[in-house]
Amino acid sequence: MNTDKIYAESVANEYSVKNDTKVVALRKLDRKVKDFPLAFALSIGIVFTLVMGTGMCFTMGVLGNETEAAFLFGIVLGVVGIIGMVANYPIYKKILAGRKEKYAGDIIQLANEISREV
Repeated sequence: MNTDKIYAESVANEYSVKNDTKVVALRKLDRKVKDFPLAFALSIGIVFTLVMGTGMCFTMGVLGNETEAAFLFGIVLGVVGIIGMVANYPIYKKILAGRKEKYAGDIIQLANEISREV
């Protein structure tokens, strides 16, 4: 077996022009619909988890100077973080539904074309 020939063919395939098939286009559209809401939800979830954690630190006296004001600020910050985390999933679902509605026509048309060809 000639490994040089196999290596040369793999490098040539890597640099050759690839024609996108309809299935690849359908996958790209599907990812375009789902990736943004997921990234948004993860980002918002991380931010509000950190907000809640910071509130917990103020409440337990790790941050601040263990005064009543720091304790109350920590409780408020923790509640804000919890509200943000709870609201995150409905926001995600709403964004995803909006993007599905926006791209539904293109995806259905492309899926019908693919199913007719097969």
